[in-house]
Amino acid sequence: MTTTSLSRALLSVSNKTGLIDFARVLQSHQVELVSTGGTAQALTAAGLAVRDVASVTGFPEMLDGRVKTLHPRIHAGILARRDLPEHLQQLALHDLDCFDLVVVNLYPFADAIARPDVTIEEAIENIDIGGPSLIRAAAKNFQHVAVVTDPADYDLILAELNNAGGITADTRYRLACKAFAHTARYDAMIADFFANRTDFEQTTGRIVTQPSEPFPPRLSLTLTRRQPLRYGENPHQAAALYVTDEGATDGVAAARQLQGKELSFNNLLDADAAWGLACEFREAAACVIVKHTNPCGVGLAAVPLEAFRLARATDPTAAFGGIVAFNQPVDAGTATELSEIFLEVVIAPGFDDAAQKVLAAKKNLRLLVVAAHKGDGINLRTISGGFLLQSADTRLASPAEMRVVTRRSPSEDEWRDLTFAWTVCKHVKSNAIVYARQGQLIGVGAGQMSRVDAVKLGALKATLPLAGAVVASDAFFPFRDGLDEAARHGVRAVIQPGGSIRDEEVIAAADEHGMALVLTGMRHFRH
Repeated sequence: MTTTSLSRALLSVSNKTGLIDFARVLQSHQVELVSTGGTAQALTAAGLAVRDVASVTGFPEMLDGRVKTLHPRIHAGILARRDLPEHLQQLALHDLDCFDLVVVNLYPFADAIARPDVTIEEAIENIDIGGPSLIRAAAKNFQHVAVVTDPADYDLILAELNNAGGITADTRYRLACKAFAHTARYDAMIADFFANRTDFEQTTGRIVTQPSEPFPPRLSLTLTRRQPLRYGENPHQAAALYVTDEGATDGVAAARQLQGKELSFNNLLDADAAWGLACEFREAAACVIVKHTNPCGVGLAAVPLEAFRLARATDPTAAFGGIVAFNQPVDAGTATELSEIFLEVVIAPGFDDAAQKVLAAKKNLRLLVVAAHKGDGINLRTISGGFLLQSADTRLASPAEMRVVTRRSPSEDEWRDLTFAWTVCKHVKSNAIVYARQGQLIGVGAGQMSRVDAVKLGALKATLPLAGAVVASDAFFPFRDGLDEAARHGVRAVIQPGGSIRDEEVIAAADEHGMALVLTGMRHFRH
């Protein structure tokens, strides 16, 4: 395969972003423009010379535009192999010209079905037929034809046209791969819509739309590799980051790396855990330190520097080599203290110029900027032979939903601490126990097989005084022993979902110890 010069292009696009400028440059290189319907009108209105498809096929657009390009005079010009004399002879016999470039993007089916009131008729009319046929034909014949489905690739075509006088074989191949993926996604979206959101009425013989289910009977996942990773959970495992939306700008998957080593699988898991918890807090500056997806330090304060100091004080030993997340931009003062310890990743909405200058000295430290938190949607996990899906755990019980079930109610300060502890506990691996006081995580018992052991571990891990702290539990206490253990360390208030058959026994234990006990009615397991 060699560089293909351009003499004739077919343009038929729904998304007209950048089209006019692109076509103008093509025409300056003496490329003949052939186009359809609205695309031809847009080009003509811009003063460009365009040949309408109907003048090529000898047939007008018909059936309300359903048939425009589905014609041998179009597809033969795309599919003909230039290296086969018999193909060229057939073209000459029928007075057909070749197309060197096909620029097509498809009817906005996704936009149509995103409307909750879309009708089946509207959905059907937004199914492109001719477009996918053009794309697949051009992609199949990539040895001789370049195909463009994304306006973002216009600059690539023009750069090669200016530098090489045509489109290189490597570029044609890569554009063809992208084109096949584009039509595959489009077809999967249509298939999912009909399988999951339509039904056939036996009585009327009509196809009708049905409300979409949280988890439909068919689910197609089309993923694009965003970047290869250094390695997986261990150095002998390969890994890569894939995304469902190449254009997404929110969430850790779309983070912009300012400096540091390449990211690993574990870096991203930990960064996502830290960022998700940091974004739970909006009323104050929050800092979260994570090791192995569990928070080992959390602090709330007026400014990020004070929040970091509180978080680091939770467990200074565990903070070493940790992943740190802030819900506010990082300034120079915070950066200076961050640079005093070894960290793997710092993730934040931004870093000012002075902070970046300070942290630049830590060449291996990865700095990630995330535009926003993407907390809605679904969680997907793999098991052997399949996948598990669930809705994301985005809710937290509000104080109005909580019930005080003991003789003593929490004080105003204890309520603040309980709300803070409950928020942190949601992000700790089950069985989870969290000790907290005055906007600071004090101790964590994570991933234990029994709840009383989690209470003991959280106290054992605490490097700060426990007296006067509160405790949060991600699920109910099955026995009173957890409350007894917490009271032994001076805990004054406890928050938990409730729902055990021994709730009364647990409540009685809290009353005996003079504790306030709050039930949320909502569990937050994190496996």
